[in-house]
Amino acid sequence: MNNEKQIVDALRKRGNKVTPQRLVTIEVLMTFREQHFSVEELFQGVKQRNPDVGMSTIYRTVQILEEMGLITKRNFDDGFARYELCELDEKHWHHHLICLKCGKVIEMQDDFLEALEKEIEEKKDFIIINHELKVYGYCSDCYAITKGE
Repeated sequence: MNNEKQIVDALRKRGNKVTPQRLVTIEVLMTFREQHFSVEELFQGVKQRNPDVGMSTIYRTVQILEEMGLITKRNFDDGFARYELCELDEKHWHHHLICLKCGKVIEMQDDFLEALEKEIEEKKDFIIINHELKVYGYCSDCYAITKGE
């Protein structure tokens, strides 16, 4: 997983300013390592540490980090854009299991589509760069409730 220093170095290398406001944004971003977060959640965390940081700073920083491939935008079909940290050298994103009842998102690290990608590349003469898989169903908690347990 990328760390704070790697992100700051990548920003500087790209020619972006690393202001105190951007630094605190990155610090808070790192607290969301294993989570999917919204810009609003990031903003609330930053405001707790530095009340002078505006929402426009958060949006600009998120946009830059997304352009750099350090975070990625996710859509779980619930009307909210969420983001997650990603690895610079990660070939494919992980997959997501989405509970239709409570909205919980469970990450799947296994890449089950590798063989399918290879077949597509060979049969269709198409180079795949990435893919995204969302699987909908019920988490174990919600499934137990629907069964009356």
